Amino acid sequence: MIPHGQSHLNVAAATHPGMRDKQNEDRYSVSAYRFTSGARTQSVLAILADGIGGHRAGEVAADLAVENISKYVLENSSNHPVQTLKQAFTYTNQIILDHSRENNSLSGMGTTCVCAWVIGDRLYAASMGDSRLYLQRGAKIMCLTTDHTWIQEALTQGTLKPDQTQGHPNAHIIRRFLGSQNSVNPDIRLRLSPDESDAQAEANQGLRLLPGDRLVLCTDGLTDLVKDTEILNILQTYQIDGGPTHLINLANQRGGHDNITVLLLEVLQPTDITRPIRINKASTNIATQKLPRTTLSWLMIALLTLAIILMVLLLIYSFSQ
Repeated sequence: MIPHGQSHLNVAAATHPGMRDKQNEDRYSVSAYRFTSGARTQSVLAILADGIGGHRAGEVAADLAVENISKYVLENSSNHPVQTLKQAFTYTNQIILDHSRENNSLSGMGTTCVCAWVIGDRLYAASMGDSRLYLQRGAKIMCLTTDHTWIQEALTQGTLKPDQTQGHPNAHIIRRFLGSQNSVNPDIRLRLSPDESDAQAEANQGLRLLPGDRLVLCTDGLTDLVKDTEILNILQTYQIDGGPTHLINLANQRGGHDNITVLLLEVLQPTDITRPIRINKASTNIATQKLPRTTLSWLMIALLTLAIILMVLLLIYSFSQ
């Protein structure tokens, strides 16, 4: 694939360390690609990682996750996106594990990770940990990923009821993460309904996105404090540029006990195709805009008139000589 400066999706992102004076160990990237120089199909890869581990090791693991997943996807075939994402997770897990073994100060580090890869209008995704991927479609919001936590396992098995999760001492025990010594098992389920089987959820890979759809990638610093219905309300209230900041502000108003990062990807409406398409990444905006047809017509007429005048002047000069 070839890196491309222009995204076919609207993108906005924001991150904040929270209100507890913690080091921000969240990392993210949003990259746009074309498959060949002349290809019309575009893709956008969004990666969000939430580092875990003491002595700033978490931020090292998160950095390695974002860097190496991006590198693997860029350098490998996109013919089988789900397989490529799974292999990228396995590849990156080994790199993080090797770094932790080589440096005692990084021992035990790891990171959650969620990836959303949009190829044309198709969504492919993978996750490990409790960073989430949501789909907002109209007046509905769906959490497509499943948390890999002790709490979620207890809820699934029925040993814990939803009203018993608040303030539970095992609330932040992560079962799957990058940097683990256990075998890597990226989750490729995309749940459109809580009643779906695992096989049905995996079959949702390649989900067709519709104009106006928004994808939300976020860390648990948001979802611990802001309910799904509140996320939906903010998305419906604000334009995409303001969404991440308003979500983060709400979490901080409620204590902001952890780092908070939010990425938004929006599928353009047909009427928006000629509007600027921005990747809001590290305050860098990449935009393009087409000139109206009438402006182009007048520009062509002006250039033609100028050419005729120059030819006449050249003939007059030649005859005078």
